[in-house]
Amino acid sequence: MFKYIGRKLKSLLSNQENINFEDQGKTSEKVENNNKGGERISNKLEDNINNFKKVFGESLDIIYRLFSFGENGEFSAGLIYVEGLNENFVINETIMKVFMYDSRIANIKNMQANIDFIEKNMLSVAHAKRTSFKQEIIDACLSGETVFMLDGSEEALIIHSEAWESRGVEEAKTEAVVRGPREGFSENIATNMALIRRRIKSPNLVFESIRIGRQTRTSVCIAYLKDIADPKLIQEIKERLNKIKIDAILESGYIEQLIEDNPKSIFPTIGNSEKSDTAAAKILEGRACILVDGTPFVLTMPMLFVEAFQSAEDYYSRPYLASMIRMLRYMCFFISIFAPVTYVVLSTFHQELIPTTLLFTIAAGREGVPFPAVVEAGLMIVTFEILREAGVRLPRPVGQAVSIVGALVIGEAAVSAGLVGGLLVIVIALTAVSSFVIPVYTDVISILRIVFLILGGSLGIFGLGIGVLIVFAHAVSLKSFGVPYFSPLAPLVKDDMKDTLVRAPLWKMNKRPAAIGWKNIFRQDEDMKPDFNDKEEN
Repeated sequence: MFKYIGRKLKSLLSNQENINFEDQGKTSEKVENNNKGGERISNKLEDNINNFKKVFGESLDIIYRLFSFGENGEFSAGLIYVEGLNENFVINETIMKVFMYDSRIANIKNMQANIDFIEKNMLSVAHAKRTSFKQEIIDACLSGETVFMLDGSEEALIIHSEAWESRGVEEAKTEAVVRGPREGFSENIATNMALIRRRIKSPNLVFESIRIGRQTRTSVCIAYLKDIADPKLIQEIKERLNKIKIDAILESGYIEQLIEDNPKSIFPTIGNSEKSDTAAAKILEGRACILVDGTPFVLTMPMLFVEAFQSAEDYYSRPYLASMIRMLRYMCFFISIFAPVTYVVLSTFHQELIPTTLLFTIAAGREGVPFPAVVEAGLMIVTFEILREAGVRLPRPVGQAVSIVGALVIGEAAVSAGLVGGLLVIVIALTAVSSFVIPVYTDVISILRIVFLILGGSLGIFGLGIGVLIVFAHAVSLKSFGVPYFSPLAPLVKDDMKDTLVRAPLWKMNKRPAAIGWKNIFRQDEDMKPDFNDKEEN
């Protein structure tokens, strides 16, 4: 009863806050979908220019170019664009030059110069769009488009002229591979869309764009295959995106934190990738991608727990090595979490489980160490986290030197000073290296390592067991956009086990993941096993 009342009060307060927030940003968010209404521009050029000057203020980078054309200059027009975001060649050669020197201008004296005539007969540009809405003109102008307005017309032309310095297509920094494509996404959303379209040349590939952020008006794009992706998934993504009311979206991580199913969980329920082939593969499985302008990281949903142990390179190599490497990743995941706490639990509470010879070695190494094993391990873990953070934040040459030299010097000095045992240094080093094998779960591993160390150091194997049960129960209860997070392990889906612990041959994986697939679950024929040698013998 009290919980129900509490939820209702929280909902009412949340709605009131949203109303207040919307009132504060009313000027910049009058229209989210311009086709459904909004403030329209006037048919007087002078009034429109003055209105936009009030919106943009006295900003020096907003250019207003007023000019006249026609046989006797009887028609007045104007351009609005942002200096530095536009291609000057497009403005000078395909817009201004046409109105100033084109011979067709003389024909206008006998007809009404309107937007339709100018769009179809005068502008030699690849893409132009008509609009009557003020907010759409503002968004287009700030995105690098050129806006053309004609005196006497209630419509304006948005002319594609985007051009600014951006990083090109380079190798992905966070997902290195030995075999396979090396193309990584860039910060330009148009380039990223083209990279996906280049790999999926299907008319069913759909890109739907919206703008999020009252101040940044960031372009956000949803990519999916309309005949494969579940319509309920796409609708859910759109609803969650439309609920975002925030000033700025500077990176896809903003959106990830605002639309995820379980924001209080340490496990990520939305994937991300910097490689175009990885994003394309996920779309082909029935997932959806969210592309955000200004970042090379594309979000993918729904996400499953097992995805972190899969690599694009697994599917480009033969299944034997790929399966072995995948099982190695699972082993590294458990080593990076449980190696320190196992050392502490065995050396502190359960010495009888350690072989006698190894026990003598541990005892000799810890002789003279003034701290308990749990404190000793905690200090080493904190030291490793400091070195890792320093190596990431410093310039690359300096960071590598700090990581390598710092670890060697500090580890050797700590053992020589008798602050830690030599075996623990080996355990922490193995733990550190193993944690980098699964970069998706690096933050999860760091948190669980410390939590289990505290539980194991205080309650022994019983505390460790309780912690494992709680974390496992929590992980199994998670969902990502309605899909069980631990699928296909819980609930168990036998067909999907072909691509979980091991990677079966490609000719056996003829179905998409059952938890994600909708109607079109078959991605290849069932008789794809190569049998060319048998045919030759026959």
